[in-house]
Amino acid sequence: MPELKITDDLELLYQSLPPRIEKPLREHNRRDDLLEVVLDLGREPEARFPGDVVGLSSQPVAREDIEHIVARVGAFSDDNRAGIERTLHRISAIRNRQGRIVGLTCRIGRSVYGTVDIIRDIVETGKSILFLGRPGIGKTTKLREVARVLADEFSKRVVVVDTSNEIAGDGDIPHPGIGRARRMQVRRPELQHAVMIEAVENHMPEVIVIDEIGTEAEALAARTIAERGVQLIGTAHGNSLDNLMQNPTLSDLIGGIHAVTLSDEEAKRRGTQKTVLERKAPPTFDIVVEIAEINKLAIHHDVAEVVDRSLRGLATAPEVRVRKPDGEVEVIPPQQVETLEEYAFTPFEMPEPTGLGYGQRLLRIFPYGVSRNKLEKALADLGLRAQIVKHADQADAVLTIKAHSRGDPGKFVDAAAMRIPIHVVRSNTYHQLLGALREIFRLSRVGAEERALQEAQSAVEQAIQTSEPVELAPQPSRLRRLQHQLANQYELRSESIGVEPKRRVRISK
Repeated sequence: MPELKITDDLELLYQSLPPRIEKPLREHNRRDDLLEVVLDLGREPEARFPGDVVGLSSQPVAREDIEHIVARVGAFSDDNRAGIERTLHRISAIRNRQGRIVGLTCRIGRSVYGTVDIIRDIVETGKSILFLGRPGIGKTTKLREVARVLADEFSKRVVVVDTSNEIAGDGDIPHPGIGRARRMQVRRPELQHAVMIEAVENHMPEVIVIDEIGTEAEALAARTIAERGVQLIGTAHGNSLDNLMQNPTLSDLIGGIHAVTLSDEEAKRRGTQKTVLERKAPPTFDIVVEIAEINKLAIHHDVAEVVDRSLRGLATAPEVRVRKPDGEVEVIPPQQVETLEEYAFTPFEMPEPTGLGYGQRLLRIFPYGVSRNKLEKALADLGLRAQIVKHADQADAVLTIKAHSRGDPGKFVDAAAMRIPIHVVRSNTYHQLLGALREIFRLSRVGAEERALQEAQSAVEQAIQTSEPVELAPQPSRLRRLQHQLANQYELRSESIGVEPKRRVRISK
């Protein structure tokens, strides 16, 4: 098992700091855990560690201190970022209205060698891989290590498209953390998609590595690259595959989603409504890796199948991999992923439960035809805990959608015989599941926010089916914003019409 090796080039950062700030930082006993150094004009300088902030001087930061650092780092680009040559440290500037720098965030960049072993078999397949996870969880670190391994150990032609110099560091010479991979810098963030295409057309790579795909143009460039047979290794804005499916800008990375109207016969055969959501095209990325923690990953090996099943309301658990303290990697196959603790790839904080349902034990729910991802998110957002089981006879409550309850009533015979409550929702949407859970857990009546979203959900379904615009009831701006966001998820047009207090949302195709 390869041993993890971390390099941080802290000495070069120390040399960039004013002496009165450098000295206490060098002497601190948690140097290896340092996250960033923050300097704001007129305030005391701070060093930030996980869960802790330490003052570095009782004397406030002066303009001379900021100028001292600016003179020793690279030039600031249009995104107000600079670096220290041949390191991974990132210096970000805060400017006043006149453009002068009044604050600096010196973020520590570390190159970690040996982290790729947990996904080495996936990297070797040659398939395109997309990493998801919250900021700071280690996505860029994984990209850097994958680029090095593919270039050095597999002798592949690897090109890193480095927008903010976070992957390969500042300066003209790339950081050794990317090995023999080549690096193309991007002058301005909005040009990232153009440099991605340029890399393929001019340099004949076998692998393109790209960090933070965040715009429609970048998603289109990624699809173009994948269609040319180039392996893509990238990250995108989003914490989970479910997030990506609900993002109309980036959903093309996993094939895109659109509404399809079925014939009466086909709808009857499928046991669904006439208007259903389907995947538009093959996914740009074959595999999605969700980073829950630095040593805990959830892997969707077949993105096309996962998306298709999710759109049909069928949950698909990922494979979970965990690196233990001794370095061994434990693999939990999908069929054994049954609890939120094992399937904790969506990085939300689980609130304390507000109730345990029937009695005082954990409520057991059998979802039939219901998206497990959406159900778990709805449970979390309501602050509820429940055990999701695989069979109706193990459950305290059954949750299904109307089409399934009509199409195969035999599935519920045992549950009915055992007097297990069966809760039916109209469609497999997050907001419908919220309402069902409120009913199952006997929570208070629906609030204004959920009523507004339920009305918008009904309007979305009506607009898709009839192609006619639908006007909603007047709402305050806060709730109208939520309704606009919901319509946007279905790629529908929405606009606010009327004047206060009767201003309202109109949804149309």
